[in-house]
Amino acid sequence: MKAIQYSEHGPADVMHYVDLPDPIAGPGQILVKLEAASVTPFDWKLRAGHLQSHFTLPMPSVPGRDGGGTVVSVGDGVTEFKVGDRAVVMAGVFAQGGYAEMIAVDEKHAVKIPDSLPTVGAVALTNAGLSTWIAVRTAEVKSGDKVLVHSGSGAVGGLLVQLCHHLGAHVTATCRSTNRDYVLGLGADRVIAYDQEDFSEFLTDQDIVFELMGGEVHDKSYKVLKKGGRMVWLVADPIREDRGEEFGVKLTRAMITDDKSALEAMMGLAGAGLLKPQVARTMPLSEAAEAHRLMEKGAISRGRLMLTM
Repeated sequence: MKAIQYSEHGPADVMHYVDLPDPIAGPGQILVKLEAASVTPFDWKLRAGHLQSHFTLPMPSVPGRDGGGTVVSVGDGVTEFKVGDRAVVMAGVFAQGGYAEMIAVDEKHAVKIPDSLPTVGAVALTNAGLSTWIAVRTAEVKSGDKVLVHSGSGAVGGLLVQLCHHLGAHVTATCRSTNRDYVLGLGADRVIAYDQEDFSEFLTDQDIVFELMGGEVHDKSYKVLKKGGRMVWLVADPIREDRGEEFGVKLTRAMITDDKSALEAMMGLAGAGLLKPQVARTMPLSEAAEAHRLMEKGAISRGRLMLTM
């Protein structure tokens, strides 16, 4: 099979388009012929070596945290899948990733794709959807909550806008001015263009803030929360200090794991037409290095950048 692989941390050029042996489905595993994989910020930060204090990768490494396609083989003991099923997969950090034409995973790390969803769209929902569901579950969003979503046009931010809207929250989102109409179309009640105005100067009384940026955005987000409110953050820039006690709010990190039930829930909502997959752009697998460069430059918005096989 063709795959992307790197043997050292460094710039995007350390990634190479190579031939590797086809994987085999072991006991309890399925073998999936992949059609697409997401390119995430985690991928390039891991490749660049920014996360070495947290993860020691086996080298050489095939990147990618998800993928999706058609089941072509099943191992002994598999009960949920059969050959011909379409499935999305969650790829572990220390196992082969999704930047490849095939992948073997335990069936507990795979979910069937609803008939109504195209494969590329379903994969765009996989890693981003996990983060979204777990973040919303952590925040305990309920109908009537006032919610601020940062990076509302991004892969995770856009799904947060959609899911919180579906749950009946009043959603404010930040994004670039060029993405205002797009984010309103996802279900935001109000959009604040961060390149034109400072949300922290006038926004108040929020029940929940979803903080995906870190740095100055994180620091400014405390004061828009009401007393007793909650800020839920996903790994971005390091959080310098927890100022929750100072502002009378709770700061919680959403711990993202390969949670099959979370992914099944997101696929179910999308299959029913209640969530819309967000595909910003597709590129062939062979152009993975260029895809990483685009991600590093912040050139991708309105969903997930996808590699296709």
